[in-house]
Amino acid sequence: MKVSKEIKAAFFVIASAFILVFGYNFLKGTPIFSNEKVLHSVYEEVEGLSLGANVTINGMSIGKVIDVSFGDNYEGIKVSFTVPENLNLSKKSKAILYEVGVIGGKAISIQPVFSKTSVVENGDKLDSSIKPGLTELINQQIAPIQNKIEGILSGVDSIFSGVNNVVNNETQDNLKESLQNFSLSIKNINDLTNSMKEIILQNKTTINSSFNNINKTSENLIQITDSILLSQITPMINNFEVVGKKLNNTLEKIENNEGTLGKLVNDEALYNNLMNSSKELESLIIDLKSNPKKYVHFSIFGRKNNNDK
Repeated sequence: MKVSKEIKAAFFVIASAFILVFGYNFLKGTPIFSNEKVLHSVYEEVEGLSLGANVTINGMSIGKVIDVSFGDNYEGIKVSFTVPENLNLSKKSKAILYEVGVIGGKAISIQPVFSKTSVVENGDKLDSSIKPGLTELINQQIAPIQNKIEGILSGVDSIFSGVNNVVNNETQDNLKESLQNFSLSIKNINDLTNSMKEIILQNKTTINSSFNNINKTSENLIQITDSILLSQITPMINNFEVVGKKLNNTLEKIENNEGTLGKLVNDEALYNNLMNSSKELESLIIDLKSNPKKYVHFSIFGRKNNNDK
């Protein structure tokens, strides 16, 4: 059985259309024979996000971005993406747009909230947010430093402007003259230093001899001082030795009951008698003060004898 050219042409057109549709969806990352549902999220800007970008949960790819278009009334950018039909995502889940790398583009990460009661359906919209990328974080860190540098440069520019206003032609001439005088002073100091160096080199022998003489004189003075100190200290030491010997002899006599002090120190009876005599004398003095008439008699006509009574 022969197939007509018309049938062959129709078959070729159908096959070409199928291949075109399949290839287009494959390039977009949209599976044709799989059970998936399409969700939407709206972002303020999606620079770096392309069709076919990954949709992930905790780093695992679960779908692809299939469409990027304007939102309703041109409010934001609506991104459509696929997720598995059997994935029980709650409507409270969030689609986060994040930067894959410095040159890796962007992708969407689902912050999942799993639930069996409020599961998202095909065509539902998820809340969205944008996670700052590495480039944005660097820009945020650099911005304050850039502002500080700009402020410093403005201050430096102001300082130089003030210096230019202050440093006129006359001031510049004065500064030049001061620098010249300073250079001349430095030169004079160098000349003086060289002259002193030459003098020292020429009189090196004399200077060394003078220092040697000073050293010898110092040694002689030390010896003389030591001799004087010894001559004064030796008699003092001898006198202390003599006094020490006499003191030792006196203490030995006291310990041996020799002399009045030895007997007084060592004889307990003598000590007690002296203490009793002292007490009696003290009593007598007290009684004398209290009754002076008892011991002393005064009379204008003289003292009467007892026989005259």
